[in-house]
Amino acid sequence: MHRTLRAAGRRWLSSAATEMNMCTAINLTMKDAMRRNDKMVIFGEDVGFGGVFRCSVGLRDEFGRDRVFNTPVNEQGLIAFAVGLCVAGHDVIAEIQFADYIFPAFDQIVNEVAKYRYRAASNWDVGGLVIRAPCSAVGHGSMYHSQSVESYFAHCPGLKIVIPRGPYQAKGLLNASVADRNPILFFEPKTLYRNAEGSVPDEHYTIPIGQADVVRVGSDITMVGWGTQVDRMLGAASILQEEHGVSVEVIDLQTIVPWDVVTVTESVRKTGRCIVTHEAPVTNGFGAELTSTIQERCFLSLEAPIQRVCGYDTHFPLAWEEFYLPSVPRLVESAVKTMNY
Repeated sequence: MHRTLRAAGRRWLSSAATEMNMCTAINLTMKDAMRRNDKMVIFGEDVGFGGVFRCSVGLRDEFGRDRVFNTPVNEQGLIAFAVGLCVAGHDVIAEIQFADYIFPAFDQIVNEVAKYRYRAASNWDVGGLVIRAPCSAVGHGSMYHSQSVESYFAHCPGLKIVIPRGPYQAKGLLNASVADRNPILFFEPKTLYRNAEGSVPDEHYTIPIGQADVVRVGSDITMVGWGTQVDRMLGAASILQEEHGVSVEVIDLQTIVPWDVVTVTESVRKTGRCIVTHEAPVTNGFGAELTSTIQERCFLSLEAPIQRVCGYDTHFPLAWEEFYLPSVPRLVESAVKTMNY
């Protein structure tokens, strides 16, 4: 099914905009970043050929093999090389072909990338590094091409984690990530590359890292999620309004680290109810951190226990993917339960 996700609360710089999908938005944003910074390089497995999802198509043709190139199938070595280039003064966009395969690079990311500035007393850093990786369900990926890995890295100080929900957000957040002088993990829900479409301003713009987006205003219950879950939350919100008379406020977190505590807690104090949702397994998912903070800061405003609608504590299935995912029916069921508490 072809879905279009559209942003709320945009502040466009001009009236000039182009309809595109998220893959195209990422491609054009990387081209613009390369044009603006002649010390930036882009590399990864098959990146020189355009990447498995075609996000880097045309980059090598424009910028040459010295700035856009393939690496061996060696995620640990890929990120180690990125660290060295950043320390030497380059800015780097490094692509991990699938987020599922980021784990061989885990040591480099948490023990080098995240800690480099701290251990060097700010004399050196790898703040010019953005690590892109396609993540989450795609409809047929099974256990090795469907994982949502954000919570593994959210525990580590020194990293920022960003997950866009569509082309407008992808451009603004990727521009902000490139400009930010901290290492960024930029996870891209792969099913949205071509399913998420919308108008994207032609001009350069950024979306602040650490700022959530209130996609739909409501008064009865708050739903918080990110990436692909935003579309599911909006679908559930429409059903709840039409069939149950429940007004749902939908918040796209956009940034996992740092996350927008103020926007979320202000919403929950207003509605008195909250559902947190993500594709990753429920146990120790990032939703647990959200739930803990919301409970701590909004306890006296809560009318019902905070609910989590997430993936199950199993490996990601193939044939049963639709039953595993935190779907619209599961969100509706949880909201009705919360409203009747």
